[in-house]
Amino acid sequence: MARRHFTLQSFLLRLAFAVALVYASYNPSGYSFFDWAKEALLGDKLAITPPFAMATVILLIGWSVYIRATLLALGALGLFLAFAFFAIIVWWFIDLGVLGIDNVSAITYASLFVLAAILATGMSWSHLRRRMSGQTDVDDIAD
Repeated sequence: MARRHFTLQSFLLRLAFAVALVYASYNPSGYSFFDWAKEALLGDKLAITPPFAMATVILLIGWSVYIRATLLALGALGLFLAFAFFAIIVWWFIDLGVLGIDNVSAITYASLFVLAAILATGMSWSHLRRRMSGQTDVDDIAD
């Protein structure tokens, strides 16, 4: 069986899926699942439709896969360090004037991207760790 090598392209694919998951769930544009759910559940008329239910299940599957993998791979300390790493990058962009702190929408998009980057790092961590240290991670198997 051929062993697949982890590449930058592998990470970027995980990042693209994480960005799609995060921005589809919520973004400040007004076109997200959050806005759809707010209208469907709190609007004038309850409007839970099959497409809405399917989107709910698909997003829940995506979030559960990414969150579980991230928590198992990084742990509490790793999650904290990943958050700190990406938050400092956002802070640096603010300090350089690339990102304006008074622009709430831009800060929200940047924060959502940080969340997606953390999720992608969690999904990729076992591959990165194996590459850096030669150690392989495996999930615990319940008897």
